[in-house]
Amino acid sequence: MTANRKFSPELLDIDVAAETEAICQGIRTLLKEQLRRRGLVVGLSGGIDSSVTAALAVRALGPNRVLGLEMPERDSAEESLAMSGLVARHLGLNTLREDLTPILDALSFYARYAAAVRQVIPEYGKGWRSKIVSPDITQTDGYTLFSIVAQSPDGRVSRCRLPLQAYLEIVAATSFKQRTRKMLEYYHADRLHFAVAGTPNRLEYDQGFFVKQGDGAADIKPIAHLYKSQVYQLAEYLQIPEEVRQRAPTTDTFSLEQGQDEFYFSLPLRHMDLCLYAKNHAIPACEVAAVIGLDESRIQRIFQDIDTKRATTRYQHLPPLLISDIPEIRLQKGGGLSAMAWPLPT
Repeated sequence: MTANRKFSPELLDIDVAAETEAICQGIRTLLKEQLRRRGLVVGLSGGIDSSVTAALAVRALGPNRVLGLEMPERDSAEESLAMSGLVARHLGLNTLREDLTPILDALSFYARYAAAVRQVIPEYGKGWRSKIVSPDITQTDGYTLFSIVAQSPDGRVSRCRLPLQAYLEIVAATSFKQRTRKMLEYYHADRLHFAVAGTPNRLEYDQGFFVKQGDGAADIKPIAHLYKSQVYQLAEYLQIPEEVRQRAPTTDTFSLEQGQDEFYFSLPLRHMDLCLYAKNHAIPACEVAAVIGLDESRIQRIFQDIDTKRATTRYQHLPPLLISDIPEIRLQKGGGLSAMAWPLPT
């Protein structure tokens, strides 16, 4: 932040036309010079990030070199398919739909998940719905303790603190969804000789809000450098349908509707953006507190939580670790192989 600019949400404003062109040029360059693939597969969730990523891919490559993959399962929100279909039609995008439910059933996901929840809610079973929630980090000190919120078929809602083992088993089970989606994305990418586009924004990428080898796996992540509010700026410029831009960000992972801010982030995303920006630019908590409307001590706890998430999710970002270097196969600084690459098919 320059010395003459006061901390405010306007610091996150970007030149949307210039940013769009830079990303599109980056996509074209990386596909040609590094990835050596013909196009991109984008998993469409009906959310803002995947919609903007798909729009950028289409603008960079044309609709015939982009495949939108819709991958619902029985817990998916009903509006997700409606929103992803709306985006696809708006972009003139070719799409395929893969129903994950039979695959997840074969993996015993639904049974594993229910068994984990029954560790704290013994009656949990058919017809129940649930989600994980976290406490407001700005109101607590110490560890983040997750709870399960479950709704019975007759509408009764229960909330129970999750012991560590039940929490780990629930998270391990739900990760089947992201990893199954990514498996299908790479199947279609391989058959088309395309690459896979990841859809995280900067907040998700920085804070490790993804599943390793699930939604964290991709060949290119076009918007990972953009704060969430900047993604919304691009969405308006790219004329993403208003219904998608107005949709609240959701994980679309659990059978009960769940916002990202109640599961992982400490604040509404527009405020988390500002806190992350302030943290990245060494802006004092007192300045942030005045803009967001929280007291300074709560902003300090958010700063601490940012550091904690960076430390605890570092594993998410790590590539496979080698015991010894293999100099013949070494990644260049830009990400390309310094030695031999796979040949293109003729």
